[in-house]
Amino acid sequence: MSMKVNKIVALQLMMSMVLMLGTASCSKKSSSTHASRATGWDVDSQNGTAARNAGKKQQAGPGLVFVEGGTFTMGKVQDDVMHDWNNTPTQQHVQSFYMDETEVTNGMYLEYLEWLKKVFPPTEENYKNIYEGASPDTLVWRNRLGYNETMTNNYLRHPSYANYPVVGVNWIQAVEFSKWRTDRVNEAVLEKNGYLKKGAKTNEVGADNAFNTEGYLMSPSTARGGSEEIVLKKNPTGRRPKAGKDGVVPEEKNVYAQRSSGIILPEYRLPTEAEWEYAAAADVGQREYNIYKGQKKYPWSGDYTRSSKRKNKGDQLANFKQGNGDYGGIAGWSDDGADITNSVKSYAPNDFGLYDMAGNVAEWVADVYRPIIDNEANDFNYYRGNQYAKNKIGKDGKVEIVTTSTIKYDTLSNGKVIARNLPGEIAQVPVDDQETYLRTNFSTSNNINYRDGDKQSSRYFDFGDSESGAKADQAMYNSPKHNVTTDSLGKMIRKYDNSSKRTTLIDDKVRVYKGGSWRDRAYWLDPAQRRYFPQDMATDYIGFRCAMSRVGSKAEKRKSPRN
Repeated sequence: MSMKVNKIVALQLMMSMVLMLGTASCSKKSSSTHASRATGWDVDSQNGTAARNAGKKQQAGPGLVFVEGGTFTMGKVQDDVMHDWNNTPTQQHVQSFYMDETEVTNGMYLEYLEWLKKVFPPTEENYKNIYEGASPDTLVWRNRLGYNETMTNNYLRHPSYANYPVVGVNWIQAVEFSKWRTDRVNEAVLEKNGYLKKGAKTNEVGADNAFNTEGYLMSPSTARGGSEEIVLKKNPTGRRPKAGKDGVVPEEKNVYAQRSSGIILPEYRLPTEAEWEYAAAADVGQREYNIYKGQKKYPWSGDYTRSSKRKNKGDQLANFKQGNGDYGGIAGWSDDGADITNSVKSYAPNDFGLYDMAGNVAEWVADVYRPIIDNEANDFNYYRGNQYAKNKIGKDGKVEIVTTSTIKYDTLSNGKVIARNLPGEIAQVPVDDQETYLRTNFSTSNNINYRDGDKQSSRYFDFGDSESGAKADQAMYNSPKHNVTTDSLGKMIRKYDNSSKRTTLIDDKVRVYKGGSWRDRAYWLDPAQRRYFPQDMATDYIGFRCAMSRVGSKAEKRKSPRN
């Protein structure tokens, strides 16, 4: 009897071992790097790009530092001596993103201008307005009762100012620079990863084949970078092709990078107001032993503009105007080191590693200005200025790529002509009913006036009468409507709005700028302070820096969850 029991036990143990080995074998097989977790299929093939690149993390673009997102109180100021009532505190959450370590410098902007001059020679009739339209306004330095011709002639181009923040750039020019930077960075990324021939971005570039990121992704065979002369022949699997049954080794095919390749970076852009304020405040530095010590008045800790550390005690922590006729202090010790702007990284960074988030120059942000931040409508990645567009489709059913003959130009209020788009870009049109039908999250292409500036937000709007509504002179923001154009000979035609019924300067073309500058008192160094300026005008105290969205995880390094 006992022998029979022992045999049964031994048999059971043997079966258990077989099951365990089988389970381990299956587990090992299912965890293969080439097997899909959804289907179990081998994804190491040409059509398995997304699966093969799963988990690939975004790399920071040149010049950017990581800003981990979180919640903060937007608009909270300790002083409000101006009584603008435009920064009521609201609770907001910002996603993680990247931001330029410093402001865009003269040297960086000159690289942009030199590229435009090479690709679109201003001596040619078709391109004469492109370079000029992108050039900063150097006359912003002039003053009726001041001698500033030295800056007018030298600030942008003299090598002594190469690392100083660029000024004289309006909001539109800053946006165009950001687009250009996106394309140049991604062009370099593709070359580095073997999708473009080395040197093609400089040696084989021209007006008709300028690289554009979205154009390449949408239609690589027609955009620059898709030609046989530029694209490298790349094996999609990374392995050597095997000979077929006939003994012939197949040729490698042209393979284009896609979003699923995980190497193409999101666009460089202006930061939103919420992002800029969150990054400038850097409240992450106020945490000590898991205790949050409260919001700071300035990008640094403390209520004063001078350092309290023994090593550099008494030194100014930013470049700003200290009083009437005092733009830096008495020469020597305790001077802030600058009278106008200063070289970037001249002062200590904040807790995110960002320099000059107070002082030096104020900075453009992406938002259209409104006095109220509407957190009742949205408290996540707040931004006012969305204008949704889609790719323009031609009669042949393909996306339209801008060519030399289809460049669009805009005439600004000062008469400057700026290119709206460049060859290689995809032509854009506003979204229509096909995209908005039965949607609850947006219903129009232009959302600038949503809940603040549209007809329903005007006190003259009559909900009961469909034929009424706010007239041109009764809109909520009835600012002057000047009309500046150019005739066929390039002569400017100005038609000024002289109506006496205008009550504000706020309209859909004024943008927020943040931070104090070398011309501002310490009051404006508070990250929550906000001002506005027309998007097509420039000054000698407003510059900008770029940002880039973070895709994937919120944090760069995070401890794995406990089992």
